[in-house]
Amino acid sequence: MKNYWTSSKPINGLRHFVLVNETKEKGNIFFLMVSVLDSEINLRATYEELINSGNWYEGWINLPKHQSITEEYFVYKSIKKEKGIDEIFINQDSLFNIS
Repeated sequence: MKNYWTSSKPINGLRHFVLVNETKEKGNIFFLMVSVLDSEINLRATYEELINSGNWYEGWINLPKHQSITEEYFVYKSIKKEKGIDEIFINQDSLFNIS
């Protein structure tokens, strides 16, 4: 599985993500994806969502800045300041575990 992905549509205003964790729950595989530019923007995707939905492209697609960082990002950040930060937990075997 590749580690670098581009979303076909902005997620909270950003499109470039890294796969940092893989978990299995009740027979399903889930991936924790984190934005390359802002670790506060993260999501869980199933294998089906990542591979078969058409919402993701393997690798990072070179996009103009206004397409890779949209106005939605700045709106999200202004709202998020008021709510605090969600924590990200990475498995011991993740490529991104540096502890």
